[in-house]
Amino acid sequence: MITSKQKEERQLKKLILQCHKAVRGTYGYYRVRAWLRRKHNLKINHKRVYRFMKELGIQCVARKKKRWFGKKSENYTAPNSLNRNFKASRPNEKWATDITYLLFNGQRLFLSVIYDMFNNEIVAYRIGERNDLKLVLDTVKLANKKRDVTDTLLHSDQGFQYTSHQYNKLLQTYNIAQSMSRKGNCLDNACVENFFGHLKSELMYLNKFRTKAEVMNAVASYIRFYNQQRIQRKLNDLSPVEYRTQVCA
Repeated sequence: MITSKQKEERQLKKLILQCHKAVRGTYGYYRVRAWLRRKHNLKINHKRVYRFMKELGIQCVARKKKRWFGKKSENYTAPNSLNRNFKASRPNEKWATDITYLLFNGQRLFLSVIYDMFNNEIVAYRIGERNDLKLVLDTVKLANKKRDVTDTLLHSDQGFQYTSHQYNKLLQTYNIAQSMSRKGNCLDNACVENFFGHLKSELMYLNKFRTKAEVMNAVASYIRFYNQQRIQRKLNDLSPVEYRTQVCA
């Protein structure tokens, strides 16, 4: 005869599997626990969630480290005004930007993003076939259309796009202050590197894409999920948009 405890455990495991499927396997036991609390008002010890996930044979997708290929020639450099102070007191106070490559079916696309340090939200992004200046400028222009950039600090590495005079001039036009990482130091831009790690491990490494359109649609879907649904421990178990909405209400 099945006991009440066994029934409870079966139901919990069913909900854990439901969560695992809903978030594409991207949650570890802590976020699964938070999901159970938010969605079903269940208070459960994180160690118990860990045990059930182990028994079910499911786990959070492991993230791979990004390789660093060095920087290209530079034209203009800005001081490291951010200085690894990744905390912001309001939206649009501190942004970070970077580019990563997306490999699929023997091909490559490039993703440029702007990341808000206040709530870890992706403010704007662009995908292109070339890692060029236009990709970066288009990303900044889109962010400017979507947000108030008054007194915004935008941090980047010393990639050739960010050290170009065209990029610097565009930021001056929008009255955006410029900050740059130190030479060859990827930790100075760790926040946006962290987002790229999530995107690749939770999307690119788990799926096989055949066409450019498939990649672009999948990235758009993932960024919506990341901004609007993916809970983060540093944001009190809220998604970036939920956190911004609650704090700024």
